[in-house]
Amino acid sequence: MTSHQGIKSCFYHIRSFRQIRSSLDDATAASVASALVSSCLDQMNSVLYGTALKHTGRLQRVQRALARVVVNQRSRAPFSSIELLKQLHWLPLEWRIQFKLATLTFKALHTGRSPYLTDLLQHHQSTRSLHSSSSYQLFIPRHNLWFGSRAFRFSALWIWNKLPLRIRETQSLPAFKRHLKTHFFQSAYPTP
Repeated sequence: MTSHQGIKSCFYHIRSFRQIRSSLDDATAASVASALVSSCLDQMNSVLYGTALKHTGRLQRVQRALARVVVNQRSRAPFSSIELLKQLHWLPLEWRIQFKLATLTFKALHTGRSPYLTDLLQHHQSTRSLHSSSSYQLFIPRHNLWFGSRAFRFSALWIWNKLPLRIRETQSLPAFKRHLKTHFFQSAYPTP
């Protein structure tokens, strides 16, 4: 399925969801929307890391349209799309992509169940004995092309190394995801 077909499919499902929304309570609507988001937006979105807005903009429009349906709001309503996403506690697309890459990195480091990804990860070895040598930093190999920097072996490691130490030190996946979402949510929607 091409990207264009995937977007059309997402909007088809959103239109169908809009038709039944009035018969659902808010919690059920949020659950259905989360399933739609997971299947439509999160499938293969990690390849979009670092791309131009024109490539991610259509997926962001899908997420915003879905948010308006969940809160039962028309497109010309007073709340902005960002406020709706924040109200639903959804990460904007660019942060969802980083969340997915960081989670894949955590799984590869802690479970090794994706050997092809695990093989790309190496802990950073400091030549000096510093506190940072035990900070769960990963070694990022050199690359010459901007396009190459979007590959998992560079982008995921860069995202991982930017995470606060307390998140990188987390040992369980549920706790990691909880702390990561909180951190990204605060980054996506900074308080003034």
